[in-house]
Amino acid sequence: MFLVQEAPATDPFGPDEIECPIRELLARFGGRWSLDVVIALGHGPRHFGDLARTIPGLSRRMLALTLRGLERDGLVARRGVAWTGAKVFYEVTPLGEGLAEHLRGLAGWSQRNREAIYAARETFDRVVGTDQAPPVETAAGL
Repeated sequence: MFLVQEAPATDPFGPDEIECPIRELLARFGGRWSLDVVIALGHGPRHFGDLARTIPGLSRRMLALTLRGLERDGLVARRGVAWTGAKVFYEVTPLGEGLAEHLRGLAGWSQRNREAIYAARETFDRVVGTDQAPPVETAAGL
């Protein structure tokens, strides 16, 4: 038996429903590539081309857009290094590292529970039918 709880009277993210920074940030990570980029940068600074090769399926254009959005949010920093020529590296900022800790926890949770999730999906599809199952967006690492 399920107990039904009443929904809170106020918005859990704050009173500003339209331009809530928390909603905007969650929307950024609801996209396909932001999580992958932040996790990849969690291993240290990376060159643009290296990031593009590291994340399968991520186009260079989408990587550029994703990096720009993460940079705008203060989660990733872009820095140029002059060695034999100018090279641009991207790295997680201290703010981004705080987020990356939580993302690593979420990634660990998903790895530990993936079999249970797959089993639940199979049960749902068997009972309800695969034509009723919502599409599943996959991301690298899951």
